[in-house]
Amino acid sequence: MNKTLIALICVTLFLAACGDKPAAEAGHGHDHGSGGEKITHFTDSSELFVEFPRLVAGEKSAFAAHLTRLADFRALTAGKVTVILAGGGQPEERFAVDAPSQPGIFRPVAVPKQAGQRELSVEVATAEFTVRHDLGPVTVYADRKTADAAGAEHDDGASGEIGFTKEQQWKVDFATAEVGKRALRPAVAATGVLRARPDGEALLTAPAPGQVQPAGRFPQLGQAVKKGDLLAYLSPRLGGDTDFAALQASASKAKVEFEQAERERARMEGLFKDEAVPEKRLFAARAAETSARADYDAASRRLGQYGGSGGVPLRAPVSGLLADVRVSPGAYAAEGALLFHIVDRRALWLELRVPESEAARLTTPSGAVFRVDGIEQGFDIVAGKNGRLIAVGGAVDAATRSVPVVFEFAQPDARLRVGMAVKAQVFVDAPREALVVPAAAVLDENGIAVVFAMTNGEAFERRPVRLGVRDGDWVEVVEGLEPGQRVVSRGAYLIKLAATNTGQIGHGHAH
Repeated sequence: MNKTLIALICVTLFLAACGDKPAAEAGHGHDHGSGGEKITHFTDSSELFVEFPRLVAGEKSAFAAHLTRLADFRALTAGKVTVILAGGGQPEERFAVDAPSQPGIFRPVAVPKQAGQRELSVEVATAEFTVRHDLGPVTVYADRKTADAAGAEHDDGASGEIGFTKEQQWKVDFATAEVGKRALRPAVAATGVLRARPDGEALLTAPAPGQVQPAGRFPQLGQAVKKGDLLAYLSPRLGGDTDFAALQASASKAKVEFEQAERERARMEGLFKDEAVPEKRLFAARAAETSARADYDAASRRLGQYGGSGGVPLRAPVSGLLADVRVSPGAYAAEGALLFHIVDRRALWLELRVPESEAARLTTPSGAVFRVDGIEQGFDIVAGKNGRLIAVGGAVDAATRSVPVVFEFAQPDARLRVGMAVKAQVFVDAPREALVVPAAAVLDENGIAVVFAMTNGEAFERRPVRLGVRDGDWVEVVEGLEPGQRVVSRGAYLIKLAATNTGQIGHGHAH
């Protein structure tokens, strides 16, 4: 069973367990009943979801302020929270608490002195930040009867809402994001692979069958090497034309024959000078010397390839990292067998295949963004910044019905490996402004794109959406959402699971 499936089963059990708890056990003090107020408000640093009963002059009103750090969407565990009532021609009233009753939940108690319309704010002061949530107008009623009458008209929420409490959100990988406008780059989808540059990769193979011998410390996987570094020696198998002793004998014999031919040529020159031999004898001696010299040079070069250790020196053809070491010291290698794979990772190539149906849009690709399995983030290539366009194919591949597009990018992430398969978008037009959400917020439900929009801090609504252009981690929403709304950007599948149990989970937990 894979880890993802195990995690989903655990979450499902967690949701069901929370829903099965009666109100007295599931929470921490008061019920989310009707007749009260629920307000959700965001600043740049924090999210506030506050619940409180209708305010009555002279009566205690307990607030339950759920505070979330937006940096990590975890519960705020320390700080001072102050409820402020201002305006309405009355003096400002402040009601503070210096610490949470439990992580994320602060419980200031307000006792307003004056009835009427007031402006409600909640001030949050922590060691990290101080913010003020301005929540707008609120009514302080003169008596409980009037407050209860107003509460009877209050609608506690839409029937289609999906409940997911703050306590549940804080325990899982969860986040929301605001729907807003952003410059998107129109793109076409592509698939491909990461490659080394043609001059940045070398496959070092055995030039002949033989035994691999170390040349000092034997190379290790991941080791950095420079062009020309001696990696190892290949000692050819004994016997045959490549035997080292035979090459030594051949070189020695060639040397003797060359020296003899050289002496004979010198002797013929002396005799010819004394007119003791005809000129053709001198010409023959010179030709023999030239032939002997060629044989000696060839034998010397063959012997020199074996170095002083009696083996063929195996040197790095390029600088880079050892991406693969296929042999160990003393191992036998067949002729042509791969011994070392060297890759220069200072720059890589992204080789993509764009479907034939989109090829007409490949006029001036300005960059690409790609993803690989196992890494959540996307990797952006921008021509002129961290990369450049190498080529766009001029023909459609007959087998794949696609057009190749190649980018080079510098300083690749250390997690990227040559040979990785990628999914990518190739940017083909100038950026344009569009309404967007994180791509991770969108779920595919039988071909229908769906997001979960936040209706309050603990309630969500399923929203089918029509999508447009995708640009890396962002996707255009053509229909279904409005600017300023918030959607679940991490943990959307958990909300989907909660929807199956929403009658138990969403309402009736206590704090």
